[in-house]
Amino acid sequence: MASRRMATKPVIFCLKSLLLLYCVFFWVSGVVLLSVGLWWSFMLGPYTSLISSGPSIAPFVLTGTGAAIVLFGLFGCYATCRGRCWMLRLYAVFLTLVFMTELIAGISGFVFRHEIQGTFLTTYSEAVMKYDGRDDRSLAVDGVQRRLHCCGVYNYTSWLSSVYFPVSGIPASCCVSFADCRDAELRNATLAARIVHKQGCYELVTSSIEGNMGIIAGVTFGIAFSQLIGLGLSCCLSRFISANQYEMV
Repeated sequence: MASRRMATKPVIFCLKSLLLLYCVFFWVSGVVLLSVGLWWSFMLGPYTSLISSGPSIAPFVLTGTGAAIVLFGLFGCYATCRGRCWMLRLYAVFLTLVFMTELIAGISGFVFRHEIQGTFLTTYSEAVMKYDGRDDRSLAVDGVQRRLHCCGVYNYTSWLSSVYFPVSGIPASCCVSFADCRDAELRNATLAARIVHKQGCYELVTSSIEGNMGIIAGVTFGIAFSQLIGLGLSCCLSRFISANQYEMV
């Protein structure tokens, strides 16, 4: 029996080293998710009203998931170092839940991307029609137009039917150059065409979604399937320790 334990010690040590290395990677991925969720909440908050028709829970889901992964990543490191079977099995259960959650989220985002684009079209069109230059949605519209160098939904003519145009014309955020942006020209549809961006914002946003969806899906599925590595390592280590009644204190 003693010789058998001596023979399995290198195997268990190797499994512990690999699982500990994975736990560190898992913990880092949690920190990244937590950082993205907080960044979304504080930096992209004004733009979420243009993505969904109601309050978006996506940043809170990212923050909560990231915080949970950070905590369970630390727990995985502790369970690996202690070598307790019940801890390793609990860690394996959590990895399974994370894998299923990320897989469902990745598939849902890829399948429903057209619905996301449709929702953006509806909410952005409504924000343009009700633009007043002061509320959160109006400021978000200005931010999108400045950053993407676009104007209106499909083009600058989208502003002609807005409630803002008869009063103040096309918003200055549509101008190609702020120095050439004059109120008199912005109130004239013919003259405004010379100083504003020609491309609409909807086309730019949707093309960006389509272009990056493959990358986003690949990264999501890659992270999700990496949980299987940790799951396999934790299960193997638990079985080895249980079968040989070996624990490293």
